[in-house]
Amino acid sequence: MSSQLEIQPRELKFVVVELNKQSKCTVRLSNKTDQYVAFKVKTTSPKKYCVRPNVGVIQPKSIHEFVVIMQALKTAPVETTCKDKFLVQSTIVPEGTVEEDITSEMFSKDGVRYVEEIKMRVNLVVPPPKSPELLPLNGTLKQADEHVESKTVNKEELKPVKDADVARPQDMNLEPIKQMKFDLSKAVDSAVEKDVESELTKEIEPIIRNNEEPKVIASRTSMNEEQRLSKDVNEMKSKLRELELKLSKAEVNVSNLTEERRLVIQERENLKQEMAFLRLKKVERRVQDGFPLLFVCMVALISLIAGYGFHP
Repeated sequence: MSSQLEIQPRELKFVVVELNKQSKCTVRLSNKTDQYVAFKVKTTSPKKYCVRPNVGVIQPKSIHEFVVIMQALKTAPVETTCKDKFLVQSTIVPEGTVEEDITSEMFSKDGVRYVEEIKMRVNLVVPPPKSPELLPLNGTLKQADEHVESKTVNKEELKPVKDADVARPQDMNLEPIKQMKFDLSKAVDSAVEKDVESELTKEIEPIIRNNEEPKVIASRTSMNEEQRLSKDVNEMKSKLRELELKLSKAEVNVSNLTEERRLVIQERENLKQEMAFLRLKKVERRVQDGFPLLFVCMVALISLIAGYGFHP
């Protein structure tokens, strides 16, 4: 006998992105026959997985989907292969069968009904860890530092200290200097020191500024990046919350619709029973409205006797 259902995919794959988080896998069932087909999903680990819905009826030449939810893992999986298995049972049912009419006896192999079974394996997909990416900020800082270093090196090269530029004691005439007064020599020394300090500060200030500017820029850009990342994370969290709320509302609506459908079916059955009871009462009333046969016979017999009695 040819297969009743076509299953896609034939192997359940759960992507384990992070621990303490559920994983989902959607399975599509295609009814290739011209009849109604009921299905039921079983697993070897019912506490570990949740199937929604685990039973159902597929109309002819139509598609039905169910979702398998794996509970959150507390530890990272060592192997990607998993020993858990799923079994999808299917059988042909009469037209008009609904989900509430499905029982476990429909899928028992008693030799009267044909039950098709399809096994499914489980695999865990663990994505590789992301390699750290170099941010443009680090490269900019590095280039800026190198630029500053090259600047300082160039300044030092432009002002080399050579032996020829240094005055030697034997080339200087020291006799006039010895005849100077002490106060004059002290004033000259202080003036020279001030000039040297001013020149050094002029040369050192741009170097310090150049060294401080990249650090300030780097701190500002890093703060901007952190703010953007935190903003993106908050937006993603808000979207996830909205999706979870919508999903919970949809589940509540589905459960309400299922309950309403069950109540409608129950009311329909009650109405059928009441209609049958009313029809039976109507027939009984018709019988009671006419004269009983025994009463008619007794009246006839009495009339005959009376007739013979009055006959001369």
